[in-house]
Amino acid sequence: MKLVGLTGGIGSGKTTVAKMFAALGVPVYNSDSEAKKLMRKSKKLKKAIIALFGEEAYKSKKLNKKYLSSRVFNDSSLLQKLNAIVHPAVRKHFLKWAQRQDTPFVIQETAIIFENQMQDFYDSVILVVAPKESRLQRVMERDGADRKKVEARMKHQLPDSKKKLLADYVIDNIDLATTTLKVEELNRLLLENS
Repeated sequence: MKLVGLTGGIGSGKTTVAKMFAALGVPVYNSDSEAKKLMRKSKKLKKAIIALFGEEAYKSKKLNKKYLSSRVFNDSSLLQKLNAIVHPAVRKHFLKWAQRQDTPFVIQETAIIFENQMQDFYDSVILVVAPKESRLQRVMERDGADRKKVEARMKHQLPDSKKKLLADYVIDNIDLATTTLKVEELNRLLLENS
């Protein structure tokens, strides 16, 4: 079975593309939601996060996302430490999940493959891109965030121009009809090469 990474900058539409693959019968692992579940349920992860951030990391036995975001937003070393705790747990969970699937390939949707130099972990990587203005609008509408906050989050990710050089496939997500056709074409190609 092949492991395919699906990535893209904030607001690029990688989740939309992931849903399109899922609709075609491809098992898709959403790293973001699985990481949140693991951070809530894994005693080992909880213990490590509390050791790093203090008891305030969990409020009423729930992950205090607002507190964690405020702590890591302007502190890249703290963010790296959090990632060093969470990412290996997610990777291990993903591999166990992938082994249970009975398909020629599976997709792991994850935001920062290239930023973490994880592209070699996958048999191939799909990059979803969209114009900056479209991405900004999507995120502002989705998260109710202001433009400056979204731009600040974008700065933490590699520019698409660099990611395109590292990706095996690129999907320009400008309009849904074209994106759907591209996903169907890519699905056929990945099945043929699996």
